[in-house]
Amino acid sequence: MNERDSEAVAAQLVAKGYTLAPTEQVADVVLLNTCSVRDLAEQKAIGKMTALLGQAKKNRTSQVFGLMGCMAQSRGRELIDRLPDLDLVLGTQKFHRAADYLADLLAGRREQVVDVAEEEKSEAKIREHILSGNGASAVTAFVSIMQGWNQRCTFCIVPDTRGAERSRSIPDIVAECRELVGRGVKEITLLGQIVTSYGKRDLPAKAGKSAFVQLLEAVHDIPGLERIRFTSPHPKGYGDDLVEAYARLPRLVESAHLPVQSGSDRLLRAMHRGYTRQRFLDIIEKLRRVQPRIGLSTDFIVGFPGETEQDFEETLSLCREVRFDQAFIFKYSPRRNTPAAEMPDQLPAQVKEERHRRLLELINNLAGQSNAAYVGQRVQILVEGPSKKNPARMTGRTRNNKIVVFDGSERQRGQLMEVKILRAGSFTLYGDPAILDVD
Repeated sequence: MNERDSEAVAAQLVAKGYTLAPTEQVADVVLLNTCSVRDLAEQKAIGKMTALLGQAKKNRTSQVFGLMGCMAQSRGRELIDRLPDLDLVLGTQKFHRAADYLADLLAGRREQVVDVAEEEKSEAKIREHILSGNGASAVTAFVSIMQGWNQRCTFCIVPDTRGAERSRSIPDIVAECRELVGRGVKEITLLGQIVTSYGKRDLPAKAGKSAFVQLLEAVHDIPGLERIRFTSPHPKGYGDDLVEAYARLPRLVESAHLPVQSGSDRLLRAMHRGYTRQRFLDIIEKLRRVQPRIGLSTDFIVGFPGETEQDFEETLSLCREVRFDQAFIFKYSPRRNTPAAEMPDQLPAQVKEERHRRLLELINNLAGQSNAAYVGQRVQILVEGPSKKNPARMTGRTRNNKIVVFDGSERQRGQLMEVKILRAGSFTLYGDPAILDVD
């Protein structure tokens, strides 16, 4: 989500005549887009900005510095009090105001700006894209379809930093997607804090199809689009209409990210997640019934207040039962003004660290086993460009979100092609260019 917001702000600034600077040191404007999901993210952002402001003062530069996003939203003027040399604090509904505020700051019309107020229709303002770099066109793009979060989990600060759910119209989203496809994009990922809640209060169901499934159908009909993904959903949003969409919409790839957070029903209740372990397993079973090779990823929180060893063992057993392809594991971090921060039995850091290590080890082992099963198989990939770790090689993704690295060339960017897998790591597959299907 933050990556998409940052791209949109950058694109808006480029449209106003700015250019992207290669380093912070030579930039006239430095903006940090912040996250508040974990305390560590906030501390990193403050530490980074403190260092940047100190260096600018030491070198007597006239740079403009700003903090945007969730931490800016939750802390507002408090950040100016803590960092007096900060120029701009921009909340989550004000990204589209960045260019105007920066123009005022650079022209000396304002000394500092703090804007964290709500703004009607802000959900429709994040639509600009930067799709090229180093002379190459982007193959994939993110499209924000909504803002806000109504799910009140006891550990989560996001409803306070992103506001209530607000959805864009289907025609507006489809128009943005059409424009992206016209610019060479082959795969679009639809984004929302809880993406499956799209339009829930604005668009009525039609023929048993939720607003989100109606949107999927509309995007699916765009000529030239090869693949559709979406993130991040909530397990409660996986109704039968969405499960069925995986079977009948060929451009909707067989990949699902379902954040479960814990395998313990006791903790799921304490977190206010709104489902049970069995309900989660039922969703997985339905998805695998319509798409047996669907790729599954999830989120876990370890060390939630009161988590016992038995609770944690239930999380481990859920992993063994589902066999996730990937998981993002977070050590519980108290967030201010959330119910979980006031709960008794807060766990010590060493317990969180040890459980994080054990869960990560299990996930890595399961992912390695999953990938090993692909050796010798032919898979379809969408070639995205050079590998980040080794730019001399190319990389692409399978429909079920497996990363494939192979020896290829820039001319293959954006192509759908088949690769035979020769070896596998825990999270990466490797193909042989000698046996690429070029028919």
